Amino acid sequence: MAKTLLTGATGFIGSQVAPLLLERGDELRVTFRERSNTEGIDALDCERVRCDLLDRRAVRRALKDVDRVVHTAGVRSIRAADEERLFGVNVGGTKLLLEECLKAGVGRVVYGSSAAALGPAPRGGTADETQLFTAGGLGIPYINSVHEAEAEAMRAAARGLPLVCVNPTGVFGPGDRYVTSTAIVRNFLLGRLPAYSDGAINVVDVRDVAAGMLLADEQGGVGERYILGGRNFTFDRLFADLSRLSGVERPVRLPASVAATVARALEAAPGRSPLSSTEVAAASFWWTYRSTKGKRELGWKARPHEETLEATVSWHLEREGERIARTRRSQQVQYRAAGAAIGALERAGALGERLWRRLPASR
Repeated sequence: MAKTLLTGATGFIGSQVAPLLLERGDELRVTFRERSNTEGIDALDCERVRCDLLDRRAVRRALKDVDRVVHTAGVRSIRAADEERLFGVNVGGTKLLLEECLKAGVGRVVYGSSAAALGPAPRGGTADETQLFTAGGLGIPYINSVHEAEAEAMRAAARGLPLVCVNPTGVFGPGDRYVTSTAIVRNFLLGRLPAYSDGAINVVDVRDVAAGMLLADEQGGVGERYILGGRNFTFDRLFADLSRLSGVERPVRLPASVAATVARALEAAPGRSPLSSTEVAAASFWWTYRSTKGKRELGWKARPHEETLEATVSWHLEREGERIARTRRSQQVQYRAAGAAIGALERAGALGERLWRRLPASR
């Protein structure tokens, strides 16, 4: 029986991977931090060790007698404003863990990266594992952190660590207790999204990502990476489907520059903004991917997107149904009115500019 260390077991993806490892027959050890929400693993028959990935001694203890590692821990948030923490955990923590895996002679590592490490696809297209990363200039700390973390993983593989990398796209589904990956759905249900811009996103079910990580462990090539993605959505289509499932009206679609103005206004208002300017900037790109390699080499597949969206909406309604029903009535009207007003101003401004250009040169 293999002894497997799972990092990030209390997180969205890790809490789905843990029961699959036990079902496979692994002797499972999981890491958690002192303030972690352990709800997702409380019922599991596994060894638990408190471990901060930036504490080398704690990492060494966690790796004792371990045969394989599945690494899902990290900060996974586009809106995360603390750039130092993003790079510290995602890059520094990954590098430290993999260095210790090399020293401990771990026989197999599955590294949970992100499709964001590849950057967005060309507008209207899709990206695969061969895409050259050119997104550094976008200035989005999360994107740069996962790209650099994956580079550290590939360096470890080049030094002899038997590592395979998986790159999930936008992860939806049930069980997002920290509300990171599915925050867009929760904010939509609460009526907190006043506007969106004309971008696109690939959505995959967390349960399929977990299954894909085990397939990568068993069949993936060392030093290879595999995109795990489901349906590509424009935000028009995504919000239309969420509206149909929930009965919540779609937000207003605005040009990226105007949506950014809305986000900055919300950030300047008292309280925590439901929409950050960083998220708005990211949402104007096409985070769309194809998973041909994972399907071909791993035998992996994603479930129908309808099932994933229904499960995501149901998860949030079950946990916060009363709050969602209460707050969306007031906030949605407020935010939509603001979005509609800004949209009207934008249209009026564009019309005025066109008329101005048509006036005689003697003006």
